[in-house]
Amino acid sequence: MYGFLTRVYKNTIGIAGTHGKTTTTSMVSLCFLEAGLDPTIQVGAILKQINGNNRVGNSEYFILESCEYVESFLKFSPKSTIVLNIDNDHLDYFKNLDNIKKAFEKYVALLPYDGLLVVNADDANCMKLRSCTEAKSITFGIKNEKANFVARNIVFDNNGFAKFDVYHNNNFFIEMKLSVPGMHNVLNALSCIALCFEYGIDKYTIKSAILKFTGANRRFELVGSYQNISIYDDYAHHPSEILATANALKNKKYRQSWIIFQPHTYSRTKLLLDDFAKVLTNFDNIVITDIYAAREVNTYDISSKDLVNKIRTLGKEATYISDFDDIAKYIKQRACPNDIVLTIGAGTVTEIGRKILA
Repeated sequence: MYGFLTRVYKNTIGIAGTHGKTTTTSMVSLCFLEAGLDPTIQVGAILKQINGNNRVGNSEYFILESCEYVESFLKFSPKSTIVLNIDNDHLDYFKNLDNIKKAFEKYVALLPYDGLLVVNADDANCMKLRSCTEAKSITFGIKNEKANFVARNIVFDNNGFAKFDVYHNNNFFIEMKLSVPGMHNVLNALSCIALCFEYGIDKYTIKSAILKFTGANRRFELVGSYQNISIYDDYAHHPSEILATANALKNKKYRQSWIIFQPHTYSRTKLLLDDFAKVLTNFDNIVITDIYAAREVNTYDISSKDLVNKIRTLGKEATYISDFDDIAKYIKQRACPNDIVLTIGAGTVTEIGRKILA
């Protein structure tokens, strides 16, 4: 099953960034599969098209999610890479944003001179990476009209799925339609299009493959519904990720939103408390449960009640509930038809959706 770990691949394609790696890795993987390139794949979530999170192919292509935590991505030897964004995450290890940026600089420096760097032109930190490698660089963006690949005329349907025109070097390239919600996924798709085009994949093949991508598990995933109330689950555990989810939600048609958030790690909650509170105010009804410790012990003197209190100082009501069964009961007593319930976090919060539906 894991034979790919001992093989040497001539064309390793890494998808990096502090957010969006799983979705973009999935999109790129589907494009290579659709093109018949038989890639080996390693992605950080279950991708239904391969019935798991890895696939062993027989070609030279290895598409993988390149994680920056503890600088593990420096152990890879990428021929090409996408860098989606650089944000202040994993501060328990990096301590500050400057150290994160330095790690990404070292990562892109691994690219060979005949390699490829695809970067987000809307992210200033990403754009600076072009000077850290001799590899060819390609840019994508929505706000930066000078990018090589730009999305224009973006519209959303009632599901929050985008349709948009792609321009390549200011010339119309193709119209794209997504089957996942949110503006952030327009950017993810653009990065995929840019890389796959450089690999010679036909634009209509790219269009078909991206349309077939309906999401990896725990990425704004529809868990189920009852009484016309929809339950979604999302892995977001950083303020920027939660904001992207909130913005994606706004493009859907619904009555009210109910968010159940489980903070992930004490260090992240402590260091980004103000940012978490601010982004959570984008939802109509807010429930906070206990912090998921993951690898940590609470040496930070922080609790979920601190987050609740911080949200209240911003003029928004929030409710702290520890027990998952109590949360499910709370939601079932209050949510109404046409509401959306969203469980958010990288821990065990995903269990609550099933309890609500039980």
